[in-house]
Amino acid sequence: MRTTMILDDHLLTEARRLTRITRLTDLVRHGLEKLIESASRERLASLGGTEKHLRPIPRRRS
Repeated sequence: MRTTMILDDHLLTEARRLTRITRLTDLVRHGLEKLIESASRERLASLGGTEKHLRPIPRRRS
């Protein structure tokens, strides 16, 4: 998908410096992946055992 974005030059410079990712497409993709991971983690944590009536999930024993 192609799109036009207005990005803060200082944020791009800092992100490139910290990640060493130079291609803008790769940098944006990496940022979106990390944002999704973080939001998913927060959402899961916010559930915090709200389904009290679930039966225990069977675990494999190693």
